[in-house]
Amino acid sequence: EADMLVAQLTDTHVTARGRLASGRVDTAAHLRRAVARLNALAPDAVIHSGDLADRGAPEEYDAAADILADLRAPLFAVPGNHDRRAPLRRFGFADAPGDFCAGEAWVGPLRLIGLDSSVPGAPHGELGAAQRDWLAARLAERPEAPTLAFVHHPPFATGIAHMDAMNLADGDALLDLLARHPQVLHLACGHVHRAVSTVARGVAASVGPSPAHAIALDLDPAAAAGFRLEPPMLRLFRFAGGALASHLAFVDEAPGPFPFAD
Repeated sequence: EADMLVAQLTDTHVTARGRLASGRVDTAAHLRRAVARLNALAPDAVIHSGDLADRGAPEEYDAAADILADLRAPLFAVPGNHDRRAPLRRFGFADAPGDFCAGEAWVGPLRLIGLDSSVPGAPHGELGAAQRDWLAARLAERPEAPTLAFVHHPPFATGIAHMDAMNLADGDALLDLLARHPQVLHLACGHVHRAVSTVARGVAASVGPSPAHAIALDLDPAAAAGFRLEPPMLRLFRFAGGALASHLAFVDEAPGPFPFAD
């Protein structure tokens, strides 16, 4: 069985040309650097787990498309709370019924399922019964296929209170469904702009870091919302020998590698 490498991009918040996200972050430049790093890492697929655009404006998706045209790996995207479904469709999963930007893709033996947790006009996430039924049917038809699932809003608390307040509203129902399907090796989320990992209701799950700005790590429940310009990162998933491992990769190359020597 071939080794497969899947990269997760998330929360790129690309702005219209000439505008900075939150008046401070050149998110387009960050995405260009991330694409260069992804091309060097050569994954078999890249999943964007939401908030591709900063305000959901058509010109933001045009700017993102120009940058992502240089990405060599196939790209699949699901929407976040800053996205709009219609312009996002050109970037990815779109084979689920109804309005959802959800669907599946195959990378060798690995099945990738993207879910649409966006609620138009609201910051929190919700899948809804119809999309969960679609997911249950997809999982039931191929119970032997190792599967990675992607959704923007986490169905678990991170301890960053202002973000946890706008998590996946029906997250327990999603986790209970995934727990009934042990072929789902991992649920990868976005939204929080930080690397977080957990096991939630028996399901291995994580949040991917943003290659742009990071939500400040402050676990005081009264902490105000804010962000820091931490070193940009990506999450990688390596599937080999039937097992899944994940790595965090800095976008910018560090000095080295150097040989170990006295």
